[in-house]
Amino acid sequence: MEERTRAYLRGRFGDHYRQASVTPPPAANEREWGFIPWTEGPGETMVRHRSLLDLGEIEDFLGRRKPRHVYFSAGRYDEPSASTMSDKGWRSSDLVFDLDADHLPSVVLGEDSYAEMLAKCKDALLRLLDFLEEDFGFDDLTVVFSGGRGYHVHVRDERIRHLERDARREIVDYVRGIGLEFDELVDEESVAGTAGRSSPAQKRTLSTEGGWSARAHRHMLAVVDDLLAMEEADALDRLQEYDGIGEGKATAALNAARSNYEQLEAGNIDVHPAFYQLAKILLHEVVAADNAPIDEPVTTDTNRLIRLPGSLHGGSGLEVQRIDREDIDAFDPLVDPVPETFRGHDITVEVTDGGLVELDGDSFTLEAGNQTVPEHVGVFLMARGRAEKGKE
Repeated sequence: MEERTRAYLRGRFGDHYRQASVTPPPAANEREWGFIPWTEGPGETMVRHRSLLDLGEIEDFLGRRKPRHVYFSAGRYDEPSASTMSDKGWRSSDLVFDLDADHLPSVVLGEDSYAEMLAKCKDALLRLLDFLEEDFGFDDLTVVFSGGRGYHVHVRDERIRHLERDARREIVDYVRGIGLEFDELVDEESVAGTAGRSSPAQKRTLSTEGGWSARAHRHMLAVVDDLLAMEEADALDRLQEYDGIGEGKATAALNAARSNYEQLEAGNIDVHPAFYQLAKILLHEVVAADNAPIDEPVTTDTNRLIRLPGSLHGGSGLEVQRIDREDIDAFDPLVDPVPETFRGHDITVEVTDGGLVELDGDSFTLEAGNQTVPEHVGVFLMARGRAEKGKE
């Protein structure tokens, strides 16, 4: 990044911060703070181990220092500005989840556009929120667009703030479906035996109420619905695509599904041994479709630094933005976080890496060279290293 570009971005970030209202997190004075300034050279230098006392009022600090990135700790400490973690005196930590489009299995890097990546990331966010709200019952959640390629979720429920790393890793494993065994999802109950059989039979069911069991049940029923809507030959071919399901088992499973649909709706998967085997095989699809592919180190790290909502992301020029729970579906990460400071006027940039830019409801295909673009597009390109500031 050339000095002219760096100076321009630093100045415009400062203009934004002088007009913006930034709300610090709860217990802000108990947290470590860090930031990355607009320094020369190819790398970035983190300034950390600061307390709010060191920085001063957060809005004054932002307007004065105009940082490239701003962070605060998930952890709360006795001495947040101590230079070593052992000297800080850990008290508790928020439970933080990070979803990054770059790390999603469904994202094809180099093929998916920025908009497509963010759309897939929002789908993953909704799955994560389903786990947190429905499975764990958390209600003190803060959802944040990272300003870059994903979302953060902060859980500040008193019940989890004192969890150590191993307990947090168990939560990670649960939402990612790691180590999930089908037999753990199945309930067994005794039913009356048949004539000539002295001991009661066992009926195996999937709960339809919640948790991974209900997810497995929903997925199984969706597969059954698809099979029953097909021609029989096509349904049998589809079933035989699963490992261990030959023609005989495929026929038995399909007949069992057709004859016992109401029982399947109620969760009973013991309608036939072949169908039980199919339900077990489908677990792999359930985990792939319904897990939340969060970044595990972020959640397990009780000292993690995370972006400050209301700050600007130095790699995009977009706002790190809190999203009210009821607004998530309608939230557009390429429109809503565009700062008002950068709207309404054009600037000249020298594009070094042309191509598609989708931002603020518009789409631009830019060639290399000097281009006049809306400022929010120019800031985005410069922050991402795709352009330098041109001469006006």
